[in-house]
Amino acid sequence: MTSHLFPTAILLSLSLLLHSSNASVICEDLPLDLCAFSISSAGKRCILESFRGYSGGGPTEYLCRTSGEVVERLSDWIETDECVKACGVDRSATGISSDALLEPRFTGKLCSPTCYESCPNIVGLYFNLAAAEGVFLPDLCKARRSNPHRSMAELLSSGAASGPATSALDLEVVKEFADPPSTA
Repeated sequence: MTSHLFPTAILLSLSLLLHSSNASVICEDLPLDLCAFSISSAGKRCILESFRGYSGGGPTEYLCRTSGEVVERLSDWIETDECVKACGVDRSATGISSDALLEPRFTGKLCSPTCYESCPNIVGLYFNLAAAEGVFLPDLCKARRSNPHRSMAELLSSGAASGPATSALDLEVVKEFADPPSTA
């Protein structure tokens, strides 16, 4: 009798192993707490969206959806809790903005070796966000290591960032950020 159970157990084990290795990430099927910073099997980012239920008058509800953004060289990716913590990102945030790059605490975590060298998904996302603002993320991180409080301002005002030209208004906002009013 046990001789019949052994092949069945082997077959069941192999079946489960094959199924788990062929599992694919479908954003709409992910639990909300794993949605942000995940990448579908089609190589598109998963995004957490919020909306008002009951035709706009009810409580805020959340959905995980597939974005149109294709990620190069990554698919079927659910970001680890270690990377989320190391990089200082929040899985419950709806919408991701380059504004975070202006926050010294955030860039400190993003540029830390723990994040920058071990979390290619999150670093790649912010690399693209920085590039859209005309900032080269490796230069931002290098400037961050040498002078954490002025790194973004120096990059934008010095022209070290490659990409679109920075407007005079953008420089004024950055100067305000970099040089707080004196208390004297």
